[in-house]
Amino acid sequence: MNTLICGSLAYDTIMVFNDRFKNHILPEQIHILNVAFLVPDMRREYGGCAGNIAYSLRLLGGLPLIMAAVGDDYAPYKARLKQLGLPVQHVREIPDSFTAQAFITTDIDDNQITAFHPGAMNFSHENHIADASDVKLGIISPDGRDGMLQHAREFHALGIPFIFDPGQGLPMFNGEELLDFIKLADYCTVNDYEAKLLTERTGKGLEELAREVRALVVTLGGSGSHIYANNTRIDIPAVAPSQLVDPTGCGDAYRAGLLYGITRGWDWQKTGRLAGLMGSIKIAHRGGQNHKPTRADIAAQFAAACGESLD
Repeated sequence: MNTLICGSLAYDTIMVFNDRFKNHILPEQIHILNVAFLVPDMRREYGGCAGNIAYSLRLLGGLPLIMAAVGDDYAPYKARLKQLGLPVQHVREIPDSFTAQAFITTDIDDNQITAFHPGAMNFSHENHIADASDVKLGIISPDGRDGMLQHAREFHALGIPFIFDPGQGLPMFNGEELLDFIKLADYCTVNDYEAKLLTERTGKGLEELAREVRALVVTLGGSGSHIYANNTRIDIPAVAPSQLVDPTGCGDAYRAGLLYGITRGWDWQKTGRLAGLMGSIKIAHRGGQNHKPTRADIAAQFAAACGESLD
């Protein structure tokens, strides 16, 4: 059975600022902010939440289906997806538009400033969940606003469980809309910053929100993650990476681990540990799709870090 990944495909232009943003942003002058960061290190990567999640899920041996909208510049990404063995039949090409573009600047503390052009992503509502077959589980990651709202209703109407993963798209929605998402979803995952914004906009605490879903997952970067499920909080420790290179796409790799564990009916401790390991593997590589462990490699690292088998 397939896992349907709804979200963006994007080209990421990633730049590294060899200093700290805080050294160049004066709080007392924030009302007239005008800064420039010298970024001698720049590269272009294949990215987007849907692409990154599908990539890591495929590494685990999962069966991801990407549902996304792209522009006239999609050809190189299409060739890559086919090379990776990722189906493209639910990737819709929108004429006279760009594929989504992210311009990301990272400082030496791994803080990031991102500018994002949605492009064809704004037409994601032209894709429909019912068009995909043999779907066991889904995820709604950052995408066009109308598409995210529509896909949540369609997943729910079809009885297909899904993860609501608002990510950087969370500010597009008000409190009522976010509560509707959570009531329709079976799972919700956010990072610690998004969790604070989610509670502020909905007026509800994490424990209260968690009662609306099977599990509410909050990632904490290098401090691991918390999974709120069955009226308790499960603390998932971080897995130490081999090296710290680039945080871009770590959350997406984590979500691939969640999807893999859920489809196999694992308990939350094991699922969370695999998710944390996938994020740890990713952070040791640049970009969201340049880590290349085999499934055997992942299984060996999982056994070493967690004392459990992937089977």
